[in-house]
Amino acid sequence: MADEPLFLAIDQGTQSVRAMLFDPRGQLVAKAQQHITPYFSKHPNWAEQNGEYFWHHLGLACQQLWQQHPTLRNRVAAAALTCQRATMICLDEEFQPVRPATIWLDSRRTDRYPPLPFWMRWGAAAAGMSHMLYQLRSKAECNWLAADFPHDWARTRHFVQLSAYLSHLLTGTLQDAVSSQVGYVPFDHKRQDWARPGDLKWQALTVRPEQLPPLVQAARPLGRITADAAAHTGIPAGLTLYAAGADKACEVLACGGIRPDVGCISYGTTATINTGNTRYIEPMPFLPAYPAAVPHAYNSEIIVQRGYWMVNWFKREFAAHEVRQAEERGIAPELLFDELLDASPPGAMGLVLQPFWNPGVKFPGPEAKGAVIGFGDVHTRAHLYRSIIEGLAYALRHGKDQLQKRNGTPIRTLRVAGGGSQSDRIMQITANIFGLPTERIHTYEASGLGAAINAAVGCGVHSDHATAVEAMSHPGQVFEPHASTAQVYDRLYKEVYLRMYDRLSPLYRSIRHITHYPKR
Repeated sequence: MADEPLFLAIDQGTQSVRAMLFDPRGQLVAKAQQHITPYFSKHPNWAEQNGEYFWHHLGLACQQLWQQHPTLRNRVAAAALTCQRATMICLDEEFQPVRPATIWLDSRRTDRYPPLPFWMRWGAAAAGMSHMLYQLRSKAECNWLAADFPHDWARTRHFVQLSAYLSHLLTGTLQDAVSSQVGYVPFDHKRQDWARPGDLKWQALTVRPEQLPPLVQAARPLGRITADAAAHTGIPAGLTLYAAGADKACEVLACGGIRPDVGCISYGTTATINTGNTRYIEPMPFLPAYPAAVPHAYNSEIIVQRGYWMVNWFKREFAAHEVRQAEERGIAPELLFDELLDASPPGAMGLVLQPFWNPGVKFPGPEAKGAVIGFGDVHTRAHLYRSIIEGLAYALRHGKDQLQKRNGTPIRTLRVAGGGSQSDRIMQITANIFGLPTERIHTYEASGLGAAINAAVGCGVHSDHATAVEAMSHPGQVFEPHASTAQVYDRLYKEVYLRMYDRLSPLYRSIRHITHYPKR
């Protein structure tokens, strides 16, 4: 309808920034996109990008949206921002970046972190948390910044997520969404607020309470668009910006993941499976449930760190033929990968892949490595590609089993978002491996839709999140499992995949001991 309100969703992702308009039924009305360079790297393991670079391209995306759809600007009723998570930036007294933002892909660490009192070290050891505490202290950006860049850290008045920095540029107020707080920060996940003064995290980290921003629950105002921000972006001055949350949290909301019987899969660079809960339920002991993009709710999440990154790895290392073909035909190489899936049968003629290309903290552990077993002389690149897709689905099915046990509720429905969800073959493989109907939601822009839902609730177009999800999130195509294929996958999952890690982890530990990789 020509006069109904629209909701502006800004999605600041790793690969691009998108400015989108959604209507009250969750339909994507208009979109503009600016591709960005994810990061620059001055040294191995570094991943940084300038804060001004993000702001510049956010402005370009918004201005492009209004240029392409000038009549829609006056119908915008509210705005919300969703952002890549765990990307941190240091700001000075004047809210200017002290140094480039540290992107979530940065893998630096330090052994020069604050010492802990003996009783805290003893307590962590008694609880079996010593290694997790080491990971927190060594990987925390605030700790290695303080150790390696002391001058910059001394100038840091505000240590915030990228979402807080962009929200400040939009509104002139430094606040952040509760559901953006994912990373090595002193956050109390159960209380959904900064940790209390006596919390161990304050002892383990160099960041201080006064460096952190006030937090706002989802669908609550972060501020109003300033005149300067309006000039930069074209967003109407005075429009309210509502809190939404990190991109994964918004994806889960867009998929309708507000109940524990709905499993939400994200086939993104990092692959995840989430369930939504009103209770705080850790997905594994001592691993937190993250704040949902719904007030006072939680997402229990299992992560496969190198998820659909592995498709890019396959493209780079094994798919030169498809890349050349795609260039000649003017299409994305990934579109040709479906042909590789067609060239290999379910089960990849015996290849089974464990997708732990990145070590973990608890499961998989720090010794973890990837593995492919079952090679024979019949195998081709097509079989290897299928084993990647199947291995990721096996890992997420394992996550589903863990979440069901922790929640005490079976997952009856799967909803899928992210880049991998655009392939019908991958969706069918997922349905067959999980043995469940698997839905692709109605829009590819899931994180943007989650942000728009919060804008719609915030400005009162929808009364609450459940009502907004009912109105704005719709199933797209549904893929039913094929019984005979699902049976093959079920046996491979139970009789092979689930046994791989326990059998191989002693060998991984030996490899790590001999080669010193990955380092402790």
